[in-house]
Amino acid sequence: MAAPSLLPLLLALTSLLLPAISASSSSSYFPCSFPAIFNFGDSNSDTGGLSAAFSTVSEPNGETFFGTPSGRPCDGRLVIDFIGAAYKDLLPPEEYFAKALYTFDIGQNDLTSGYVSNMTTEQVKGTIPIILDKFTDAIESVYGLGGRYFWIHNTGPVGCLPYILARYPLREPEVDPIGCGAPFNEVAQLFNAKLKETIVQLRKTFPCAVFTYVDVYTVKYWLISHAERLGFEQPFVACCGHGGKYNFDARYGCGATETINNTKIIISNTCTDPSKRICWDGYHYTEAANKWVFDRIVNGAFSDPPIPVAMTCRR
Repeated sequence: MAAPSLLPLLLALTSLLLPAISASSSSSYFPCSFPAIFNFGDSNSDTGGLSAAFSTVSEPNGETFFGTPSGRPCDGRLVIDFIGAAYKDLLPPEEYFAKALYTFDIGQNDLTSGYVSNMTTEQVKGTIPIILDKFTDAIESVYGLGGRYFWIHNTGPVGCLPYILARYPLREPEVDPIGCGAPFNEVAQLFNAKLKETIVQLRKTFPCAVFTYVDVYTVKYWLISHAERLGFEQPFVACCGHGGKYNFDARYGCGATETINNTKIIISNTCTDPSKRICWDGYHYTEAANKWVFDRIVNGAFSDPPIPVAMTCRR
């Protein structure tokens, strides 16, 4: 995680890096032309797979951009949508597999599922090697099918999410200075450190592949901790949910309904302006927050190596 004193400078530099790189005459900085993007991850980057396989995402999801549910658990677009838009038109026939960009966004569900199973923080930490072994297996499988370009997000500050804060009450010493659950973020940071070590090893195992590690944890934590200054409000309250301090109740998710006297009534509450909110439904970020995160990571200021997404085919 970048030192706090450097964060304002890093965030400011994201708006400057791409023009500077684009101005270079070196052919090594010529933008990559990925014919397709294949995404692997949890629901923070799922554009419809979960909805198609299990249960349809209902209204008011999709209201901000699509005007209707799109399969995304969000009011609009995800970070992966903005990455895709940066590459314009993409058509993914099979012959593009070796030329495509493979994005991974993992960790949140893997870590929090341990708490759902009543594990202690130390026990959840003990699952991290297993999670990363599975991640390595997935990378090896994709590599075996021809994949060579990997853009990998670390996990965000899960201890700042409304569903964590609502379901797992914390003692005062466990709450950090901005209001997040310190034990949960400690686990996330350990996972991220081990993920980065895993990627270092993958570079040695697959020298012909390109691996870019993206520190979204730092960006998201900065967004949450400076929400008001950045034009957002109530960072720990879900925009779409039901009841309580965090507008979150696991029994009544976003778009939840009840039938009363044969009439279906929506009982979840939706905020007036999602563009001013960070968390959409207690689990996921709003389109506005996703766009803010994308704008900070697209130019490579939070990547290792520090290259823009448009250059991720370069070693």
